[in-house]
Amino acid sequence: MLTSIKQFFEQYIAPQGEEGGQLSEHLLQLATAALLIEMMRMDDDVAEEERQAVRNILDSRFSLSEGETDQLMALAEEEVSGLADYYQFTSLINKNFSPEQKVKLVEYLWQVAYADGHLDKHEEHLVRKLAELLHVRHSAFIAAKYRAVK
Repeated sequence: MLTSIKQFFEQYIAPQGEEGGQLSEHLLQLATAALLIEMMRMDDDVAEEERQAVRNILDSRFSLSEGETDQLMALAEEEVSGLADYYQFTSLINKNFSPEQKVKLVEYLWQVAYADGHLDKHEEHLVRKLAELLHVRHSAFIAAKYRAVK
């Protein structure tokens, strides 16, 4: 794990006196942010609407301050640059998210993909791939897409 990520977690997110278990929650936040940012970057044209969608999801999901959200997004962008695969993120999510939380994450991915009003084929491919890696049932995948488009 990057030193800057650990410092971010220790400075802004980890409650005083909490040990061990909290770090996995923070890594889970980073994994979620990283997947959302990877979706945002998927079509090689990062629209402001996509960036704002990621920000809104992180704000509502993790209840972070604006500064904390900015830092988390910057750290997640750093993590996904040069990303070879998604295992480090999806394995953490699979271990810690309930099936319902994974479906909600897929819905968030769809929201980011549709934020600019256009679904690129690479964006659709990534959502399908991540849903498969997260073991989300196809019917739940389709329902998440429907909710995101509404």
